[in-house]
Amino acid sequence: MTRKRRTNATGWKGGMSGKMDGEGEERKEIEARLHFAGITRLRLALCLLRSPRHVMAAGSTNLDPHNPPYVPPPSAIALPSTMASARSLMRLGSGRSVVSATRSMAPRAFSSSSLQYAPKASTEPGAPEPENMRQAQRPPQGPLRAPVINPTDKYQGKADSLHNYGQYIMSCLPKYVQQFTVWKDELTVYTAPKGVVPLMSFLKNHTSAEFTTIADITAVDYPTREQRFEVVYNLLSVRYNSRIRVKTYADEATPVPSVTGLFEGALWYEREVYDMFGVFFTGHPDLRRIMTDYGFDGHPLRKDFPLTGYTELRYDEEKKRIVIEPLELTQAFRNFESGSTAWEPVGPGSDRTPESFKLPTPKPEEKQEEKK
Repeated sequence: MTRKRRTNATGWKGGMSGKMDGEGEERKEIEARLHFAGITRLRLALCLLRSPRHVMAAGSTNLDPHNPPYVPPPSAIALPSTMASARSLMRLGSGRSVVSATRSMAPRAFSSSSLQYAPKASTEPGAPEPENMRQAQRPPQGPLRAPVINPTDKYQGKADSLHNYGQYIMSCLPKYVQQFTVWKDELTVYTAPKGVVPLMSFLKNHTSAEFTTIADITAVDYPTREQRFEVVYNLLSVRYNSRIRVKTYADEATPVPSVTGLFEGALWYEREVYDMFGVFFTGHPDLRRIMTDYGFDGHPLRKDFPLTGYTELRYDEEKKRIVIEPLELTQAFRNFESGSTAWEPVGPGSDRTPESFKLPTPKPEEKQEEKK
């Protein structure tokens, strides 16, 4: 009785009566697989040797990217059948499986195989040492390819036009404009307190200005000056896409005219300057504190105001409300008078303003005595 031949996943047939036929088919299949693996590996090696990098190293002049070097087609590459058959017989003699035999002949990466043939440093006594690339001489630096650009050059054209515009404003209002300065692309106009309203009206309504938006009103405290406060107005022209800054001066007793009649947005700005610095604005409809409490003592942004303040607030559990109490400190306050040397140790700092732009701050107008 003969057994039926079975067909497995590898496609070969075997049985008791067809043992010799199965071994012959297995040998043929192994030869075919080894033959294919050898062709694939040879193709990879030839493609790497025929690449433009190796052609350049060999001294070829055919470096045109549109005309690459010749690479033979895969059909032109073949291995002798004797090589594949010899390898297959050796695999069968060792008793290894078909999968392990084909995996061992699979093509390896060029990077892993090239390390085996890399030149190694010789250990002989008379052999020269390899060159240390960290100490290798660098090629000399040539001229700069990019042009040298000064960041302030882009303001030259704007500075000239702003100078002309400042002279135009001064010629239109010689009675109120004391001077003007230009720093980069910023134009600043100085005026006395009595000239704030006429100058702001001109800048808002004149056709060549039209600064219809007031961006901010602030102040700066200079304790050593006679008029210690410098009030700053920042205006914006939406039509001409430009900005201008107006500066005036004041002290604790000298008020500044309010511009709320021209700009409604100045209502809260002037209240903030009054709250932080104590500058009074005449003609303001509602001049009161806006950021601190109504009973707050002092003005926080003055240079003589202590950082700790004078009072502290806390919630009283017995009274069920917030109470204000005097501040208790272990060290007494050091009160600095205006014009003292309290700020001299700080130093003036480094002034990087060009000498051509350094103009003295205009002196305040002398107070005229009233005739009796």
